[in-house]
Amino acid sequence: MRKYFITGLLILVPLAITAWVLNLVISTMDQSLLLVPGSTQPMTLFGRDFPALSTIPGLGTVLTVLIVFVTGLLTNNLVGNYVVRVWEKLLQRIPIVNSLYSSVKQVSDTLFSSSGNAFRKAVLVPYPHQNSWTIAFLTGVPGGDVRNHLVGDYVSVYVPTTPNPTSGFFLMMKRGDVVELDMSVDVALKYIVSMGVVAPEPAPPAKH
Repeated sequence: MRKYFITGLLILVPLAITAWVLNLVISTMDQSLLLVPGSTQPMTLFGRDFPALSTIPGLGTVLTVLIVFVTGLLTNNLVGNYVVRVWEKLLQRIPIVNSLYSSVKQVSDTLFSSSGNAFRKAVLVPYPHQNSWTIAFLTGVPGGDVRNHLVGDYVSVYVPTTPNPTSGFFLMMKRGDVVELDMSVDVALKYIVSMGVVAPEPAPPAKH
């Protein structure tokens, strides 16, 4: 089930974020309708009468999880893969959607793919100052021209925010300031999301 769910995330997350950004842009542009007299606005002319399904507690959450799981299940076959490839080729032909979808998909593939290297290791780093520590995730090493301006051995880390780990800060720190933890990425994420309430089990003492 986890395989199907992750596959569903890989397909739907880029689409959802792309749709959200486009909806944000379009809805902002639609604010110009406020300048139109009330008697001629679309809502007045055409009306709107949709069932209030959103008032049922938990229905939206159950439906979202079901859609993600079913998408992953359907995508894990030849027909599903073909449909996804055709759909992505179609999106690549749309000027604005192309760049937006490609960028979001690249990030989501790195984060959610089981073969990706997004969160390689849970680490302990001094943040936001030397006397305060937080949990972060090792993501790699600085590259490009950035490497030419850093003297010494540096690593790249992602410091997530609490309780929403999908936002955070990208930092490049000296390797000597980063302490690797004997803790899986999943356990570290639970620790962060719970704001430290759900503490991980203490690691066994090292054998000498």
